Amino acid sequence: MTEPASKTRPRPHPGKGKKRARPTPKGRQTDPEALADIRALLGDRPRRRDLLVEHLHLLQDRYRHLSARHLSALADEMRLSLAEVYEVASFYAHFDIVKEGELPPPPVTVRVCDGVVCEMMGAQALHRSMEGQFGGNVRVCSGPCMGRCAAAPVASIGDTPVDHGTVEKITDALASGSPAAPESAAAHSFEAYEAAGGYGFLRALRGGGLRLESCLETLAASGLRGLGGAGFPSMRKWDFVRAAPSPRYLVVNADESEPGTFKDRFCLASDPHRVLEGMLIAAHGIGAEAAYLYLRDEYSEIRASLLEAIAGLEAAGLGLPSGIHLRRGAGAYVCGEESAMLESIEGKRGYPRHRPPFPAEAGLFGRPTLIQNVETLYWIREILEKGADWYRGEGRNGRKGVRLFSVSGRVRLPGVKRAPVGITARQLIEEHAGGMADGHSLKAFLPGGAAGGILPADLADQPLDFGTLEEYGAAIGSAAVIVLSDGDDLQKIAQNLMRFFAAESCGQCVPCRVGTEKAVKLLAQPRVDQALLEDLAQAMADASICGLGQTAPNPLRSLFRYFPETLSGGDAG
Repeated sequence: MTEPASKTRPRPHPGKGKKRARPTPKGRQTDPEALADIRALLGDRPRRRDLLVEHLHLLQDRYRHLSARHLSALADEMRLSLAEVYEVASFYAHFDIVKEGELPPPPVTVRVCDGVVCEMMGAQALHRSMEGQFGGNVRVCSGPCMGRCAAAPVASIGDTPVDHGTVEKITDALASGSPAAPESAAAHSFEAYEAAGGYGFLRALRGGGLRLESCLETLAASGLRGLGGAGFPSMRKWDFVRAAPSPRYLVVNADESEPGTFKDRFCLASDPHRVLEGMLIAAHGIGAEAAYLYLRDEYSEIRASLLEAIAGLEAAGLGLPSGIHLRRGAGAYVCGEESAMLESIEGKRGYPRHRPPFPAEAGLFGRPTLIQNVETLYWIREILEKGADWYRGEGRNGRKGVRLFSVSGRVRLPGVKRAPVGITARQLIEEHAGGMADGHSLKAFLPGGAAGGILPADLADQPLDFGTLEEYGAAIGSAAVIVLSDGDDLQKIAQNLMRFFAAESCGQCVPCRVGTEKAVKLLAQPRVDQALLEDLAQAMADASICGLGQTAPNPLRSLFRYFPETLSGGDAG
């Protein structure tokens, strides 16, 4: 049917009404020089999306910041939108983004740890005393717990830690231009480890000399648990993943960022091959195609040692079909949560996933995935050598097993302590940590780091194990025992912990993002509104997506329950 003449659209005159073609595509244009920089930096490395965080690390390491032009060029080279690259780069604290027109940061950055133990040992005074001392070539700023609580206060110059930091130590290190790490990972050759019996169980499993079922039975009988915090029976996790269709993956969580925790650093620095053998036995046990080890970025002194150890493994033919991959964290506490860690390994922001599905069903790259803590893998070889009865016989006070405790705070001998499961905090202090520091009396302790709650001294005779402290509003978690004395202000301790949680919230859910921030402000009021804080704590625990928001209120609840007298005043810190 023909339209009426009055409604018929006029035809455009030939040659008129045409839009000119744009000389360039819409959006930010890639700088050819910046693109050349990116291509030279990446070399023949793959441009896969899951390597985005790794490539951002290369860029940060090379230029000490991420410029707008380089981010645009990286996006172009990886065939990603600039928004995808920017949202990832801006999520992680260790990436310094410099926008157009802004000056880059000074070439040297000194970070002073503001973790709870370092603050107890004078980190704030150290920070203040260095401000403005070094001129425009040095930036002084704070940083979260660096995993060196036994050497508090701690600072870092670039990637190099400075234990028991003082202005003089840091000034001398800056003047020398080459600060020496106080503790570097020793060289651990594959040959030396193998000569001492290492990788014997792995070779026997792969060669058929040791039945896998026998190995699994021994580990199951030992009662070995996940020792990163949750304490879930390890062999049950292995069974879930083994029952899932292949390909399967193994992920090692070495992103210990809980204030007061440093046991995994001890394992990897002192005996990396022992951890790697446990990892490969676990990979064999579930039939994993590949293993990914997610290492905390602050542990730079361990990274080179691990890369060397992995290269030795693969040269000896003990690798995995799709490889052993070392991935760097980038300064995000939330990535210690297993699903957030998987997102980070995939090159994304570390947002925790909603569950179900659980990682054993749909984990890394959507495939069944076993996630294990470093310390859990550390014990596997010794359990297979000595047997399940040995491991179970190591417990105390009716508990079974042995584990590593990170002990710090007001004790004479802080450090990683190998002790029986079920030992009490008082026994741990007296038998393994040299007793209380001179001039200090035990007032309280954190049994499980920042999220484990704060218990009074009269509960220091309770066994330290999973499931024994929950009735007191606490948890052992990663076994980070921070000892407090009568000279410590518990409200300031709680403020420090809540500032940490507020800074580290990923921001995905309102209860955690807003709740932690509001808690910090309420604690700083001249008179603390305990009823309002209790309501806030309950809302955070009930409605937060992941463990960060769910356990962040634990220090507050401890003050309400055991130390209400400390809430009479506030200090913004």
